Amino acid sequence: QVQLVESGGGLVQPGGSLRLSCAASKTIFTFEDMGWYRQAAAKERELVAQISNTGRTTYADPVKGRSTISRDIFEKTVYLQMNSLKPEDTAVYYCNAKKNGDDYWGQGTQVTVSS
Repeated sequence: QVQLVESGGGLVQPGGSLRLSCAASKTIFTFEDMGWYRQAAAKERELVAQISNTGRTTYADPVKGRSTISRDIFEKTVYLQMNSLKPEDTAVYYCNAKKNGDDYWGQGTQVTVSS
């Protein structure tokens, strides 16, 4: 059974930074891709950033240049560093892992950007 546990969310002022962490219960090479999605109130869940098992990264346009996805293979953890945060980044952020056509999700962590 795959478990993904997120941490690092919270309240931050506009222009601030946060680092989200996603700890996996299995080696992250188990998955084809791991990434972060977010869902704001009354909106669809959307991709934020993704990293493949070869290390290739993908970013959604709204966060490109402000966010960095990375991984620690030994710690079985994927990170999302977000800088220059904006109020429109407010959402619940979910860790995602893909394997053999299946999606695995964490429980989500709230990020609120407000002064």
